Amino acid sequence: MSAVPVYLNAIGTAVPDHDIHHAFIGWARSRVDPASAKLFDRMAARSGIAHRWSVLPPTLRDLPDTTPGSPVDAGGFYATVPHPGTADRMAIYAEAAPRLAIDAIGALQDETALGSITHLVVASCTGFVAPGIDQIIARKIGLSSSVERLLIGFMGCYAAIVALRSARHIVRSDPDARVLVVTVELSTLHLQAVSEIEPLLAMLQFGDGAAAALVTAEPSGFELQAPFATTLPDSEALIRWDITDAGFAMHLSGEVPGRIAQALTDPAFRAAASGGQPAETIDGWAVHAGGRSILDAVTHAMALQPDALDASRAVLADNGNMSSATLMFVLKRLLTGPRIERGVALAFGPGLAAEGLGFRSAP
Repeated sequence: MSAVPVYLNAIGTAVPDHDIHHAFIGWARSRVDPASAKLFDRMAARSGIAHRWSVLPPTLRDLPDTTPGSPVDAGGFYATVPHPGTADRMAIYAEAAPRLAIDAIGALQDETALGSITHLVVASCTGFVAPGIDQIIARKIGLSSSVERLLIGFMGCYAAIVALRSARHIVRSDPDARVLVVTVELSTLHLQAVSEIEPLLAMLQFGDGAAAALVTAEPSGFELQAPFATTLPDSEALIRWDITDAGFAMHLSGEVPGRIAQALTDPAFRAAASGGQPAETIDGWAVHAGGRSILDAVTHAMALQPDALDASRAVLADNGNMSSATLMFVLKRLLTGPRIERGVALAFGPGLAAEGLGFRSAP
């Protein structure tokens, strides 16, 4: 018997109200030496990012127009030195992550009726709490206690692929399943008081965001096709999270774009990273917006048309890198665009691993 087709029916997204991108640039620039400041300015200008959003509340600067401040201003979450510890950051995560996820679920409900949800799959790598945010979300939106839950934790940027892949497996085993997939990340809870330019440039990329999707056997949206995964050899130190007493320290090596570009010249890796399909036959690319240099590396290495990653670049400009939520924002943009006959969703993350799946517009 042939397997039942599985569809990503709709996606809802949400970001907080507070744009912290330019405040961070000012803070980071003040921490480096003059020579590095010039490099930082150049990299910030070339980042392709205009906005990044944070759940941390704005302060009010001491100005006549009460201009909203940032978490590093007086009275802000990061105003004191040393910065708040991991426990304080996780306390915010426990409250803010479910709230932002529920906002995304509300946006999803504006797109499609959810019906009777049978499974909940949640991905997040920027916080820990028990009972988990899957239970918190399920309780707050009134899901039945019989709903089966799966929490995908600490996998990083490609966790959206893992969540969608898991939902696809569920529906293929139970065609009546209705799977609610949620990705939520609060990266701005992990500002580090460093002065080295590489970690500051890594933090420059990240913002907060959440997405929710419905995956069923009902033919609408995108059909989710075969998943794939591969890992670059000798690359496990290039992207990693280190749990410290002052939050999670992101390490994103400047070597990553070059290593991805180099790997994509290898026929076996290139085939794996495109789901075995020739790049020239793919008419829909959903590439995780991990940074402008990563998107450029994929574009050049795969010899893509200049506009092939427009959806990814638009998400990067509007939101920065929201870890696992980012790819869902890209897929949402593609859902509202032209029909796609042969699409590939691709994300890179800790490992350095590449995870993806094929997709195409529903009949």
